[in-house]
Amino acid sequence: MTAIDLDSFRMAARDWLSAQSDAPADWGAILPPRLDAEGRAWQQRLFDAGFAGVDWPVEHGGRGLTAEHRAAWGEEAARAGVPAVLNMVGLVLAANALLAFGTDEQKETHLLPTVRGDRVWCQLFSEPGAGSDLAGLATKATQDGDVFVVSGQKVWTSGASISEWGILLARTDPDVAKHKGISFFLLDMSLPGIETRPLRQMTGESDFDEVFLDEVRVPADCLIGPLHGGWGVAMATLTNERGFIGASAVALGRRLDAVPVPDDAVRRDEVMRLVSEGRALQRLAQRQGPVASVASSLVKLGLAEMALPFAIATGSDASIVQAPGARLGGGTSEVQRNIIGELILGLPKEPKP
Repeated sequence: MTAIDLDSFRMAARDWLSAQSDAPADWGAILPPRLDAEGRAWQQRLFDAGFAGVDWPVEHGGRGLTAEHRAAWGEEAARAGVPAVLNMVGLVLAANALLAFGTDEQKETHLLPTVRGDRVWCQLFSEPGAGSDLAGLATKATQDGDVFVVSGQKVWTSGASISEWGILLARTDPDVAKHKGISFFLLDMSLPGIETRPLRQMTGESDFDEVFLDEVRVPADCLIGPLHGGWGVAMATLTNERGFIGASAVALGRRLDAVPVPDDAVRRDEVMRLVSEGRALQRLAQRQGPVASVASSLVKLGLAEMALPFAIATGSDASIVQAPGARLGGGTSEVQRNIIGELILGLPKEPKP
């Protein structure tokens, strides 16, 4: 596909979206398992229309455009209230890990099926004893010839039950500093020894799973990046997770525009205070631009901390139940405060006894 200037691209995206009267409502960063078929069909439509993998290389199914074009697509999708991608884990995290660190064979195998919506991915990072302290993970991968034998448990894995593949962190060297002995793998979720169990949420749904790995034999060519160098791959990947904050700012703006003004003076003051705070976060997000930075932690923290009071002041019972999860997904509020303190304010690092 030929190059296209940013304004023309944005208008083309806006025109195409306005014609999609049957487009699905935005389900957020993670595809709910109950919408699996709908999500895959939507991703195929995006691919056919040229709005999938906007900044991916053309040879891997993308448009070969820029990060600014990708950000513009995300913003226009947010304005239209539709999903920008099927699933962020596959289209952002796994894809960017492959594009930055994958071999030519790995890219050829995975990228095109992913951008077309034929392949859904999950993220196998968190563990019962390693959530905020991700480097403390205990899942082990021991090399045995041309395979790695993987055993351990992962938890809070979004959409594992519908995913064909996952991105996996496992410990490959237990005798070095904890963040230096981790490797990053692509995991075929159909391999023997993998068991997925749904986790029932307060909402009554099961968007997350726990995954048990019992001597799963993972081919060595599924290693991404250097052996024992998975921490660097993961950190680059998670930075991209927080880099789509511009679309979040647009979605936040739409929510703020739709806030009803209560008749009660006390509630009205509280709602207007939250709206003002939300507008400030919206402007901060817009200043970041299309490329992720540690400054995105400021916006992530602010949005997470206002989610519950905002839901209480303006939302339904369902939104109130869901709101506390905003403090956990994509990096907990405690982790965001550490990033802000250490990398933005230059404060001493948190003590690690």
